Amino acid sequence: MNTKRSLIRRTAAVVAAGAASLVLAACGSNGDSSAGHDGHASKSPTASAPAAQGQHNAADVAFAKGMIPHHRQAVEMADLAPSRAESAEVKKLAEEIKKAQDPEIKTLSGWLTAWGEQVPAEGAMDHSAHGMAGMMTPEEMDKLKNSSGKAFDTAFMELMIKHHEGAVAMARTEKTDGTFPDAKKMADAIITSQTAEITRMNGLLGKS
Repeated sequence: MNTKRSLIRRTAAVVAAGAASLVLAACGSNGDSSAGHDGHASKSPTASAPAAQGQHNAADVAFAKGMIPHHRQAVEMADLAPSRAESAEVKKLAEEIKKAQDPEIKTLSGWLTAWGEQVPAEGAMDHSAHGMAGMMTPEEMDKLKNSSGKAFDTAFMELMIKHHEGAVAMARTEKTDGTFPDAKKMADAIITSQTAEITRMNGLLGKS
């Protein structure tokens, strides 16, 4: 029993020594800049930190920061459907959009927090997200709020198609430029689900 324990201890010591020499070698190769040294020193604790702190880049941050207000607006649009839509299909679609996008907003916010980034403020989206792919203008949102029945159904689907197309474009950019695996996985899911919803809405609108 004891020999086994001492063997484990010895192995651990060898592994630790190996890791230390690797860090030293890496620091050495980077000249004597203390920044390089600090960089290495602070890297080791991340192994035990949340996975979200893993490798991510500016594209991942842009994806999360853009997708949060984008999703929030889709949820806001979906919230209008139960009291205004005439079509059962449109109500069902709105419910599915909400169910898919609410949890994604939470996940995206969690990543930004873990990365030490600012989560976009609620309500700030009217200004910051203006001109973002597929986002509705305040005028379009008002028009939607003030319509009901068939007129609502048509406006909701036409605006949501444009909105979804914007999200799919953002997700494609993330897949190309991002490095964070979970963000790329979410981008994939967004492309799949929203493309399917676009097809459904086009079908309901009588467009093939």
